[in-house]
Amino acid sequence: MGEPESSGSTPTIYDVAKAAGVAPSTVSRAFSRPGRVNAATAERIRRIAHELGYRTNPIVRGLLAGKTSLLAIVVADLTNPFFFEIIRSAEKTAIDSGYTLLVVDAHESDEAERQALERTLPLVEGVVLATSRLSDSSIRVIAKQRPTVVMNRVVTDVPSVITDNAQGMRRAVEHLAGLGHESMTYLAGPEASWADGMRWRAFRAATQELGLKARRLGPFAPTLAGGLSAAKALTTHSATATIAYNDLVAIGAMRGLVRLGKEIPHDLSVVGFDNIFGSDFCTPPLTTVAAPLRRFGAFAVQRLLSQLRSSSPGPAAPALLPAKLVERGSTARRGRPARS
Repeated sequence: MGEPESSGSTPTIYDVAKAAGVAPSTVSRAFSRPGRVNAATAERIRRIAHELGYRTNPIVRGLLAGKTSLLAIVVADLTNPFFFEIIRSAEKTAIDSGYTLLVVDAHESDEAERQALERTLPLVEGVVLATSRLSDSSIRVIAKQRPTVVMNRVVTDVPSVITDNAQGMRRAVEHLAGLGHESMTYLAGPEASWADGMRWRAFRAATQELGLKARRLGPFAPTLAGGLSAAKALTTHSATATIAYNDLVAIGAMRGLVRLGKEIPHDLSVVGFDNIFGSDFCTPPLTTVAAPLRRFGAFAVQRLLSQLRSSSPGPAAPALLPAKLVERGSTARRGRPARS
């Protein structure tokens, strides 16, 4: 069977091969791996291609050479405002370094995340996993295929960027204790969340050290709906303050409590985590532990680029970014409304 002929006005690799008197595979190597083709032959192929008006597909050429100038960031839930600043800063950092950033939404599903990565990894030079729900072993498998950085989680032998959950939680507990609260509840997030485990352990340690009563409710979905479902459970306990896994759960809980006739913060002081866009728009504005979301995204991509530029990147310690408490109207002295 002969080689296919060009069926239109746009020249193909077969047209170039026929005109140059070589195999199509030789033409492909001349563009993707020129070092594997005789210099004179490669030059003749490029000259003939130019005369015919042949243009190589940059994506295909990049795939062959392993240099697509594409990076990916996989987020747990694209609709969660937690990721807005992370994605924006990660994208800017990638663009400034000559890369395009692909955004993949895992829909809070480890299976969806796994399938998306199977399709995406062959296209990209590196990947950032933002709050991944995959197991540590699965993440290590991915890291062996492409340079990988994990956000908001620590995985042995894989570079990571995390918020100082322990310090942030301690500040939140101390803030509530200073307002006279002696009984507190933690509203837990997804069971597969590394950050949730860290926050619960820090909550338990801080309350024990300060001699406070503490309990855990959940897990709840890390969404407004998850917070709404937590509201009724909160009314069955005597705690006067609660700290939620994230801001969405905290805001959802406040909405649910108001619907049940409770007043925030008079009946219950509420603290969130992350300081997402909109956390100061709710009523009352939410007291929260602020994560440096803009630095988060930029730093993760910078660590990824460092791997790509290093001929032998070794394991690195997790990068710990600071967290701070932002006090707003959702917390007040026990039994008193917040100041207007």
